[in-house]
Amino acid sequence: MAAEDRTSPVPAAAQDTEALQPERSRLSLGLSEMRRLPWFPVVVLLVVLVIPAVFANQIAPHDPTRGSLSSRLQPPVWQEGGNSEHLLGTDKVGRDILTRIIYGSRISVIIALIAIVVSGIIGTALGITAGYWGGWVDALIMRLVDISLSIPIILLGLVLVAALGPRTSTVIGVIVVLLWSRYARLARGETLAVRVQDFVSRAQVAGSGHIRIMFKHILPNVFNSLVVLATLQVGFVIILESTLSFLGAGVPRPNPAWGLMVADGRELVASEKGWWVSLLPGMAIMLVVLSMNLLGDWLRDRLDPKQRQV
Repeated sequence: MAAEDRTSPVPAAAQDTEALQPERSRLSLGLSEMRRLPWFPVVVLLVVLVIPAVFANQIAPHDPTRGSLSSRLQPPVWQEGGNSEHLLGTDKVGRDILTRIIYGSRISVIIALIAIVVSGIIGTALGITAGYWGGWVDALIMRLVDISLSIPIILLGLVLVAALGPRTSTVIGVIVVLLWSRYARLARGETLAVRVQDFVSRAQVAGSGHIRIMFKHILPNVFNSLVVLATLQVGFVIILESTLSFLGAGVPRPNPAWGLMVADGRELVASEKGWWVSLLPGMAIMLVVLSMNLLGDWLRDRLDPKQRQV
């Protein structure tokens, strides 16, 4: 008589444990990825830039353009002579520094968002077109890119301000003229690598039109790199806008732009009376730019396969 199979069945508890192993592994991997998030830069970015920009009307304690000569150059609350009504002090005409920093974040967000979106759309479209078609189209677009990159941006801003006057739209136009070429160069380089892939050839054989191939098949494959570039450009745009405003070629007065605030207190930086007028807006610029650069580096590591470690 053949020996009976006496293999005992796996207990139900053991089966449940084995079934939970993949879920635990995924959870552990998720927690490991979360630990790599740049929590400090993200928190600083939300607190210093995004939240005040969206809720400035509810958060700001005072009117950003109105001051009182009786409260001019009041120090921050932690210094002798400061009070809780003006936590970060006041400027030369008695305007609240904290309020102007909060509203200044709104101006920076609006300018950065519009300039990056417009320049990104223009540059991406031209870059993909140049990389896909090649030939004289590529040569023409790349010469325009070279011209754009050779323009001294500060000089262009001063010339436009002299011709049109200081306006927010002038600042956005100057930034777009500078930035679109960077997106075009990146999109062209990525397109040159993608257009020789098999899926592009199959789309051409299937009869897909050129526009469809460029923006349905090529664009999704270069989008990650463009997102990383856009994130890294936020800090650059804020610095550029602040520089133009500092020189009087940016946001017009009395708008509470960070560059204007730094310019208003530049002669007081070395003195004990009024050092906060320039220093505190300058610190806001530094924190936001640092946060965006660290966030952009993290996104590059996450979205760029070449940067990942196996």
